[in-house]
Amino acid sequence: VRRDSSLTPTSACRLMHNSMFRTSDRLKSNRRTTIVGAAVAIALVGASCVALNANSNSALGLPTAMRATAPSQLGLSRHPSSARARMISSRDTIAHGRVATATMAETGLKSIPHGGKLTDLLLTDQAEIDAALASTDMDFALNDRQLCDTELIVNGGFSPLTGFLNEADYESVVDNMRLTSGTLLGLPVVLDTDDESIKPGMKLKLLQGDKPIAVMEVESKYVPNKVKECKELYGETTLEHPGVLMVATERGKYYLGGKITGVALPDRVFPCRTPAQVRETLPAGKDVVAFQCRNPVHRAHYELFTRALDAENVEDGGVVLVHPTCGPTQADDIPGIVRYKTYEVLKEEKADPRIFWEYLPYSMHMAGPREAIQHMIIRKNYGCTHFIIGRDMAGSKSSITGDDFYGPYDAQDFAKANAAELGMQTVPSLNLVHTNEEGYVTADYAKEKGLSINKLSGTKFRQMLRAGDDIPEWFAFKSVVDVLRANA
Repeated sequence: VRRDSSLTPTSACRLMHNSMFRTSDRLKSNRRTTIVGAAVAIALVGASCVALNANSNSALGLPTAMRATAPSQLGLSRHPSSARARMISSRDTIAHGRVATATMAETGLKSIPHGGKLTDLLLTDQAEIDAALASTDMDFALNDRQLCDTELIVNGGFSPLTGFLNEADYESVVDNMRLTSGTLLGLPVVLDTDDESIKPGMKLKLLQGDKPIAVMEVESKYVPNKVKECKELYGETTLEHPGVLMVATERGKYYLGGKITGVALPDRVFPCRTPAQVRETLPAGKDVVAFQCRNPVHRAHYELFTRALDAENVEDGGVVLVHPTCGPTQADDIPGIVRYKTYEVLKEEKADPRIFWEYLPYSMHMAGPREAIQHMIIRKNYGCTHFIIGRDMAGSKSSITGDDFYGPYDAQDFAKANAAELGMQTVPSLNLVHTNEEGYVTADYAKEKGLSINKLSGTKFRQMLRAGDDIPEWFAFKSVVDVLRANA
């Protein structure tokens, strides 16, 4: 199923059904949990087979309109998710919502928001807020992932979106990585539910606990083809992929589409300034290089993003925006609040005027190349002109075999193929290693000079951290290690 797009929808569903049970057979160490998970996924497959049969031309393969674009034409590997760049003219439009123009003449920044305008959907007048809340029909409790998406729609991080995607836009993004307007979007932004009582025409009060965050006008309610969604977004349909597992076991049966109006920003233990607020802090007329991460910053990371300012396509006087995601990621990642503390101590320790630190309320999908596009769009809205693309960015490994789902340069190549249309430049991350003789240098340089390379795997680092062993300072900052140990 993962590789053969010539399968018929019926046979594809049958193979997926069987593969789920083969997966469960391999996980004998946790039989009960595995069988429950496999049953959920099989139910997902069954619900999606009808939709697959209705659209057999694109079932479990590239959309028909995109099949003429071979991976080799874009310089990509032959991984399914790496061949999805379709270079057509952008027709950036905004259907509804309040917007704020953001040209360079007005802001002094080089970066123009995605679609040309920065959305601002947050009400500030208390009478308007009270009227919006009074108009709602029912409460809707947001989970952590939904809260992140709601916040980024409201604050303009997902500009030009002004709401959760209706079915036509959802299908267009899944198939073509574009809204129906033609605007690029790496991943669909959707609100899921199992609630049968929600109907189009209703207004929902979106809540963080008891706190109202936004009002949503439900314009549509639809059953997504989740198998196709996973195949197109992640290049996979196996539960071994964390994004597929999330779609299969966490998301509800229905997706809701419709515009939203913000009434408050979420309460968070780490500050998440809006794109407009971040833009106000950035230097006018300068290149701004974004560094995305979801883990604590160690020595190699710091060397990587500071050296990015020396890249040939970054002008003198440029700055770096370190912009970690602090929302939900993979199950075994360090909690967002702990990561935030590590960033803060490092920011104080270094106090480098070229390095800006902000925090992003984003929920990771581990979607590899497609997610790299999503990150570039978001950072463009926050005022960045360049984006550092690391090896296997937003990649993930099989939960069973440990094999990588994406090639090391798939995200880099995919981002380059779309960079011109996005209006951002990519800065490939250097493959840095630490040597006894010269400290951090590129791997190629170390090999050429015959230097002695120091190595420490992430697994070994975590073992040493738990055991209280001394962590070599060439690998990690002592201040960061202290925070990690204090919050273990």
